[in-house]
Amino acid sequence: MYLGIELGSTRIKAVLVDGNHNPVASGSHIWENALVDGVWTYSLEDVWAGISDAVANLAATTSLDKVNAIGISAMMHGYLVFDKAGSQLVPFRTWRNTTTEEAASLLTKAFDFNIPQRWSIAHLYQAVLNKEAHIGDIAFLTTLAGYVHWRLTGEKVIGIGDGSGIFPCTTEGYDTDMMKKFNSLTEHTPWKLNDILPRVKNAGEHAGQLTAEGAALLGGGLQPGVAFCPPEGDAGTGMIATNSVRQRTGNISAGTSVFAMIVLEKPLSRVLMEIDMVTTPTGSPVAMVHCNSCCSDIDAWAGIFGEVLQLFGQKPDMGELFQKLYQISADGDSDCGGLLSYNYLSGEPITGFAEGRPLLVRKPDANFTLANLMASLVYSAIGTLKIGMDILQGENVQVDSLLGHGGFFKTPKVGQAAMAAALGVPVTVMETASEGGAWGIALLAAYMAKKAEGESLEDYLEQKVFANAPGSTIAPDEKSMQGFAKYMEAYTSGLAIEKKAVEKFL
Repeated sequence: MYLGIELGSTRIKAVLVDGNHNPVASGSHIWENALVDGVWTYSLEDVWAGISDAVANLAATTSLDKVNAIGISAMMHGYLVFDKAGSQLVPFRTWRNTTTEEAASLLTKAFDFNIPQRWSIAHLYQAVLNKEAHIGDIAFLTTLAGYVHWRLTGEKVIGIGDGSGIFPCTTEGYDTDMMKKFNSLTEHTPWKLNDILPRVKNAGEHAGQLTAEGAALLGGGLQPGVAFCPPEGDAGTGMIATNSVRQRTGNISAGTSVFAMIVLEKPLSRVLMEIDMVTTPTGSPVAMVHCNSCCSDIDAWAGIFGEVLQLFGQKPDMGELFQKLYQISADGDSDCGGLLSYNYLSGEPITGFAEGRPLLVRKPDANFTLANLMASLVYSAIGTLKIGMDILQGENVQVDSLLGHGGFFKTPKVGQAAMAAALGVPVTVMETASEGGAWGIALLAAYMAKKAEGESLEDYLEQKVFANAPGSTIAPDEKSMQGFAKYMEAYTSGLAIEKKAVEKFL
C-alpha cells in the first residue's frame, strides 16, 4: 500500500493505493486561506489539524498498517522560513500573494530568466529589499510540501519539480550560476542561499522515513520507519496523475487556480514574462502557464443560488447544485449571449494585474439567462489561461493532447468541452482524474518503492499505471471554437473595465 497526502488550496486529501496503483480509500479535510494583514496565508496549526483529520477519515475506513511508502504534495511556491530552532519567523505567504513585483523584476533581469512573483525566491528577495527584521534569522526556507515532509521525517529535502518553483533548476538541481548571482546580490546577509534551501532530489530517490514525532502528527495508526519519496508540488503531481511527463504532452489542473504544464521538446527561444519555466519530477523542462483565479467565482455564484433555494425552505446538496449549474452552462449561446465575466479574485500577472475585482458585465440587449450566466462564468475561468497558451503557441510549442484534472472537470464533459474549444486541442479526462495530486504523489511513492533498476518514470507510468486506464476525450468543434474566440475578443477588450474596477472600487 502507498499513501499520498496533498494539501490543495481548498482541500487536504489523503489517498491510499494498492500494489496495482488503484485508489482503494481516501479521506479529506476542507480548509481555506485567509487574508490577514494584506497577506494570503494558512496557519501551521490548520495544516496539522487538516492533515490529521484527512488521515483519520482515511483510517476510519481501512487499516494503514500495511503502508510501504508515503509521499507529500502541496501547493507550489510561497514563503515559509524558520530559524535555527525550527521556529516559524513570519506567517506563511502563499502563491496567491502578488506583493513581490520589484524583486521578481530585478531577479528576472539579473538571471535573464523569468522569476514570477509567487516563486519562493521572489518572496525572499523582496523581504531582503524591504529589510524585514527576520532576514538575519533565516536558517531554512521551503515550500508547504517541503515543510510537512521535514516535520514528518526530519529531512530538509525537496523534489526537483517543487524545487524548480523555489529557484530555477537544471536537471542537476538548482542552477549554480544563478545561485552565485543571487548570493552576490545578498552578500550582506549572514547566510548563503545554498545553505538555507532544501536539498533537491529526483523522482525515485529515497527521501527519508517517518519518525516517531511524525507518526504522532499523522495519526491513523501509522508506525515510524515508513519510507518517503521526495515531496512534490501540485504541478508535478498533476503531471503524474495525468501521465503527462513525456515531451509534447501536457496537463491542465483547474480548481481554485488553473495552470497548464507543457513538457517541451526544446527550450524556449527567449524569456517570456508570462510563462514559468519549471521541471517534471525527473527534471525535464516544462513551460507553465499559471493563472491565480479559476473556479472561485463560480463557487461564489453557486453559494448565492444555494441561498435562494434556502429562501424556499430547500436544503440544497451543494455537489448536486454545482453539477446542475455546470450542466446548464452547456445550453448557453456559444458566445455567452452578450455576457462578460472576470473571475479575478486576486492579481493576474499574465494580464498585468496586481489585484483583482470579480465582475459581471452585460449589454442592455444581452440574452441574460441562467445558461448564459453560467457559460460566461465557465469561460471566464479559463480566459486568462487562453491568453497564456496563445503566447506559447506563438513560440511554436507543439502539443498533441492535453489531460485535464481538478474540480473544473468534475462534471462530465462540460469543463472538458469548454477547455477544448478554448485551446483548440483534444482534452482527455481519465476516470482517476478526481483523485488528483494525492493519487499522483502516491504513485511517486510507489515508483520509488517498486521501480526496476534503470526503469524511467515515463516508462513506469505508461506501462504499469496507465496502460489500460479508462477515460474520455473531447475534440474541439468549429462552432464552439468560434464562439469562444468571439467571447475572448470581448474579454480582451474588456480588461480595461477590470483595470478601472481595481483603480476605483477600493
